Amino acid sequence: LTRPGGNVTGVTNVIPGPDVKQLELLKQVVPELTHVAVLWNPAASDKAGEWRRIQEAAPALGVELQSLEVRSSDKLESAFEAALRKGARALIVLWDPLTFSYARRIAELAAKSRLSAMYPDRWFVSEFSGGGFMAYGPNSEEMTQRVAAYVDRILKGAKPADLPVEQPTKFELVVNLKTAKALGLTIPQSVLSRANEVIE
Repeated sequence: LTRPGGNVTGVTNVIPGPDVKQLELLKQVVPELTHVAVLWNPAASDKAGEWRRIQEAAPALGVELQSLEVRSSDKLESAFEAALRKGARALIVLWDPLTFSYARRIAELAAKSRLSAMYPDRWFVSEFSGGGFMAYGPNSEEMTQRVAAYVDRILKGAKPADLPVEQPTKFELVVNLKTAKALGLTIPQSVLSRANEVIE
């Protein structure tokens, strides 16, 4: 990433760590949580690593994971049905173009299934996308600003090969209290005080 070479550079949201933090935050909000489903697309090249990291973190938190592998949108409903059959009470959604494109549908299915869902981006929690429960991940606004800064530098003569691919440095937690209330959950003050945004 430090010297990409050729004409390739930019900003990436692929970084280890947020996936494990998402599981930790869910456990803080629902301490009795023991079964969490993870919705992910194994066709996305970086997702297997995220799935492994969550698996490694789960035993220490006393959580059993269920893999919901979804390669196309027509499998979303059956994935949620499988989660309910196995007794899942919460859901972690891993970001990829498929889950991002169907954010509203996923949020609707999570609400219908009464799953406390943790998402990778604030977009999933916004009212426009169906009002998901919680999101923790890279600050997309900061990343957009970094892209603009790179475009500016390149237009002024910098060579892309000399610019490192940047990973996010700022992360944000967004909590939707309306969705929490619908799920019958009370968000601990320790989590609310860390939130960058609380939707009421």
